[in-house]
Amino acid sequence: MLATMLMMVKLSGEHGVALPETMFWRQFVPALTLLGWLAARGELHRVKTARPRLHAQRALIGTSAMFLTLGVVQLMPLAEATVLSFTAPIFAVILSVALLGEKVGRWRLGAVLLGLAGVIAIAGPDSDNLSPLGLAVGLGAAFGVALVSIQVRQMARTEEPICVVFWFSTAGAAMLSLLLPFYVSSHDAYEWALIGGIGLTGLLGQLLLTAALRYGNVSSVIVMDYSQIGWATLWGWLIFGQLPPDALWIGGPLIVAAGLIIARREQVLHRRPPIDPQSAPNAD
Repeated sequence: MLATMLMMVKLSGEHGVALPETMFWRQFVPALTLLGWLAARGELHRVKTARPRLHAQRALIGTSAMFLTLGVVQLMPLAEATVLSFTAPIFAVILSVALLGEKVGRWRLGAVLLGLAGVIAIAGPDSDNLSPLGLAVGLGAAFGVALVSIQVRQMARTEEPICVVFWFSTAGAAMLSLLLPFYVSSHDAYEWALIGGIGLTGLLGQLLLTAALRYGNVSSVIVMDYSQIGWATLWGWLIFGQLPPDALWIGGPLIVAAGLIIARREQVLHRRPPIDPQSAPNAD
């Protein structure tokens, strides 16, 4: 769903739809769809929340990350943009140290260095067609996604997926509506179809991702996320006639390997029983 959404975002950009307007409809369509569906079922109580401040923070961070995530596909081919998004687990490790004070062992530290080597390979001297701005935006998007993933994981412990998605979409649409007078334009039927498709695939992808973070562990979700590269490569070839350059086949596997190592280590650490410092003073 997310790879298909990004493909349509790239298409809408090529047809002259401004990114702020695309983002507004990306948020407005899910908010309206969820509101109508819940009202028809008499289940509006499912979006009631006791944590409005946290939802507001999520909307602010998430909308900023979305601007970068959607913007990078208009600056770079789909495959390259998707591979850069896989650096999010690497940033998550760095953030866990900076924000949570977690200790990182040699496996995860090595994974971070491996992922950085992958980024350097993709951005190397052989990548003449790679936009420096696109590279910066792609890495910024991954950093934002890492922040959002930590936040959504915390929210999903007490909030239903549909509640998290509804308030993110509603608050995001409200913020983006302030930009509409400067960017809105008329569209033909094809462009409206793209806009509607972006909203619907974004809604489905977000619901599935939020549910995955609620019912599965983060490491499993991260591993499944790598299926995006297959879809991105397929859409890039079928729709835009673009195939990944040689540098991507070198750097991409390094980034994916780094993410898999981080996911595996997270899984091992969560399974490991806590150590009693009194019975095992030399456990460190």
